[in-house]
Amino acid sequence: MEILVYGAGGVGGYFGAKLTHAGFDVSMIARGEHLKAIRENGLEIESINGNLKAYPKVVSSNITDVPKPALVILGIKSWQIPSVAEELKPFLKENTMVLPLQNGADNYDKLIKVLPAKNVLAGLCFIVSYLKAPGKIKHAAFDPMITFGEGDNLKTERLLGIKAAFDKANISSKIPENIQLEIWKKFLFITTVSGIGGLTRVSIDKIRESDFLNETMKKTAEEIIAVAQAKGIPLNREHLQLTFETINSQPPGTTASTQRDIMEGKPSELENFNGYIVKEGEKLGVATPVNRFIYECLKPMEEESRKRNQ
Repeated sequence: MEILVYGAGGVGGYFGAKLTHAGFDVSMIARGEHLKAIRENGLEIESINGNLKAYPKVVSSNITDVPKPALVILGIKSWQIPSVAEELKPFLKENTMVLPLQNGADNYDKLIKVLPAKNVLAGLCFIVSYLKAPGKIKHAAFDPMITFGEGDNLKTERLLGIKAAFDKANISSKIPENIQLEIWKKFLFITTVSGIGGLTRVSIDKIRESDFLNETMKKTAEEIIAVAQAKGIPLNREHLQLTFETINSQPPGTTASTQRDIMEGKPSELENFNGYIVKEGEKLGVATPVNRFIYECLKPMEEESRKRNQ
């Protein structure tokens, strides 16, 4: 199977390296010093599950340099999806599958606005990993997992083929009964912690120690559930409880990637998280005052960071 990993950072790079190491023909899109380091020395993974080094088939910043793939794994940020989809559109084969792994509730919808629906899968992943240095990725926590499916939740042969590839690469994966629910379950957690983390600029354990901030997180989550239910997504109080069990289990010092981007002055996924809930709430007639407060407080910083990084 010819595979393209578009975005070889902490997420895409990790899974791409595992697939390369398992013998698949993997190409990667990377940039700058990271691209140069992978070309010269391969891609190093420092992992709690064992280190490895992988040598992708092709590494480039230009999509025209890589072979047309059967599978494209998107390792980019959710706000980059529309532009990358436009770039991919003339590059896809008839049966190419595009698998997004980004946080966010509407990545599938963004993709099918640009690409034929037959080429698009829905997905998410669980991993704590980051770019430690050019050509080096640190996998710091969790047994990595990819969850994916068809947009209509049918169990197709092509899904089984991808799962077989993940199995061969020793990547844990599953095809759920309802991929949209799985996406929203993770979205509930990541949006609940990311915005408040960006505002307070402290780790999750410090946030949950404050009764006021913990209650603010709960109100954030309740608004997300209300929007999901208005959209026909069966999130419920049980998922709220599970989300806070996850929040309470995070080790001291844990921060979300979007929080880190905000704190470092980088473009973040604010628009795709709290901003998305605010805008969907307006469309659906669902009040989202807590998400709006978080979003509006962080929005000026987000706008400034995007200007600097144009």
